[in-house]
Amino acid sequence: MEIFYSVVRFFTAGGVFMLPILAVGAVGVAIALERYITITRMRVKNRALWAQIEPAINAGEFDKAREITGKNETALSRLLGTGLEVQGTVRRREDVKEAMQESMMEILPQLEKRTHYLATFANLATLLGLLGTVSGLIHAFSAVSTANPAEKANLLSASISEAMNCTAFGLMVAVPMLFVHAFLQTKSSQLIDGLETAAIKFLNALTKRATAKVQAVRNEPARAA
Repeated sequence: MEIFYSVVRFFTAGGVFMLPILAVGAVGVAIALERYITITRMRVKNRALWAQIEPAINAGEFDKAREITGKNETALSRLLGTGLEVQGTVRRREDVKEAMQESMMEILPQLEKRTHYLATFANLATLLGLLGTVSGLIHAFSAVSTANPAEKANLLSASISEAMNCTAFGLMVAVPMLFVHAFLQTKSSQLIDGLETAAIKFLNALTKRATAKVQAVRNEPARAA
């Protein structure tokens, strides 16, 4: 209980700017949790889908691969589904690649959405802490200039406490939020790298399949002779 009362005293001594900092921190925590859960689920689902679809792609069973992607709603299924759809009509690697790049441009904003707010909120928490510090110092100078000599020490102490507590709380919110922002950016980059790797493997499988067909056609006259 002593820790609880210490926290309450620290918060109440920080002045009115403690509430906006707390609100910024709460929104930042909500965004961080949502992004972490979403990205983690995406990675798990993408890996499960790739484990299902990779054998079909390597075997050239593209109809089966289309069926698998059609039953899935992950980012990887959308990316590969676009490539498989184009592959079923034009069959040229460059056309498939361009279609997948376009699909990737649509997927990326969804993977990175709201993450950038964490850096903004970290800066906002720091600035609110500095604003609380300025407010506390203004109160301190006002107390010194207008209060009775017997009350000056207490008022000055309370105002300086407001200034320091607000700054400390702003930094306590901002520093972890910057760390979480960098962590989530890394997780997002790993997810994007996985999508790009899957796309390249898919394109390489198409190239190998096309090369094998051309080689088989060339070998037919030799066998006939």
